[in-house]
Amino acid sequence: MEIYGFCAPGFEALLEAFAKNFRECGDTGAAFAVRQHGELICSLWAGSADRDGQQPFTEETLVNVFSSSKGVLALLAMQQVAAGRLDLDRPVADYWPEFAKNNKESVTARQLLSHRSGLVAFRERVEESLIYDWQAACDAVAATNPWWEPGSAQGYAPFLYGWSLGGLIEKVAQKPLLELYRESLAKPLNLDGGFGALGHRSARIADVSPLKQPLPELRENAIGRAIKEDRKGPVAMAFSNPVSLMMGTNSSEWRGALIPAANGHFSARDLAAVYGDLAGENPTTLEKRWVNEAAHEQSRGRDKVLQAEVSFGCGFIRSSHSADLRFGGKQGFGHPGAGGSVGFADPEQGLGVAYITTRLGQSLFMDRRAVGLVETLYGLI
Repeated sequence: MEIYGFCAPGFEALLEAFAKNFRECGDTGAAFAVRQHGELICSLWAGSADRDGQQPFTEETLVNVFSSSKGVLALLAMQQVAAGRLDLDRPVADYWPEFAKNNKESVTARQLLSHRSGLVAFRERVEESLIYDWQAACDAVAATNPWWEPGSAQGYAPFLYGWSLGGLIEKVAQKPLLELYRESLAKPLNLDGGFGALGHRSARIADVSPLKQPLPELRENAIGRAIKEDRKGPVAMAFSNPVSLMMGTNSSEWRGALIPAANGHFSARDLAAVYGDLAGENPTTLEKRWVNEAAHEQSRGRDKVLQAEVSFGCGFIRSSHSADLRFGGKQGFGHPGAGGSVGFADPEQGLGVAYITTRLGQSLFMDRRAVGLVETLYGLI
C-alpha cells in the first residue's frame, strides 16, 4: 500500500505505524493528521474512498466520523456561551419553551452537554424518515420524556444529543445551524467538511463499510449485551429507534440530512485543525477560559448507555488512563466516533490529533488502529 503525505523531521515513525494499519488491521482508506502549536506536523493518507477500490483517498477526502461530530457541535454551543447568548445553568426551556414538555422544564444546557439530561432516546417508536427531517426531529426531542430524573445520572445520548443541543443552539443564535457552522468554524479554520456531506467545499465523500477482517480483540461488548437483555430499554432504544439510525450511512438521504450527533463528514486535516486550535494558548474559535470550562470535568461514572466508565466535560470526553480514551495527558479532551475515527486536543503539548477511516471497527471508543498511532506519536514527543 502506497502511503501519501508527510511527517515533520523526528516524526517519521508515524508513517510506519500508519502503514501497519493497512497491512495488519484491515484499513483500506484512512487519514491521520497532527497539528502542534498551530503547525501541521503530520498529514498521511492512503487507500481508496469507495468500496470498489477505484477512487483514491486524498487529503481532502471527507469521511463520516459519526460521534466525533459531537465535539464540533459542542464547540458551537460553547461559542454561544462565550458570546453571552447561552447560560449553561439556565433551563433549556427558557430559550426553547416547547422543550419544557414531559418533565424537562429543569434540564439545563450544562446537563445536555455533559449527558446528564436523561434524554438519551425516543421512548416511543418513531417513523424511519424522522431522522432526515431536521425540524421534525427537533420537535420530537422537545416532546420526549427523559428516561430518569434529569441530573440524577449520566447517560450518553448517541443521536438525540444532536437534535436537542443543535435545536438549542439555533434558538439562541437565531440562525440555522449550518449557517452558524460555516461562519463560526468552517470559514475561520478553512475546513472542507461539516455536518452532512452536501454543499461543502470538498466533493470527495468516502463510502464506509465494516472491517472485512475484524480486529482479533473484538468481542460482543457491554452495549450489545445490554441491548439483548432489554430490547425496549434505554440502551436498545438509543441505538435503534428508529432502525434507520444505523442504516444507510452511504445514502444520499443520510448525507443530505442534518444529524449533527452522527453525520459529520470531515477530513483528518479538518479535525486536527479544530482541535489544534483549541489546544493553543490563544484559540481563534473560543476564548481560553471557555476552552478550559469545556474541558473541565462535569460528570464521571459508569455511563448508563455506554456501559463504561467515562468522564465528560461540556460536550467533550476527557482523557483517561484507558488506552482507548487516552488523549495525551490529564488535560486532553476530544471525541471518538463509532467505527474508529477520533479527534482530540492535548493542551499540554499543544496538539490537535485526528484519525479517520472508511473501515468501521466495533470498538466502543478508539480501536487498535487509532491507539497505535497515538501511542507512536507520544513516543516521539
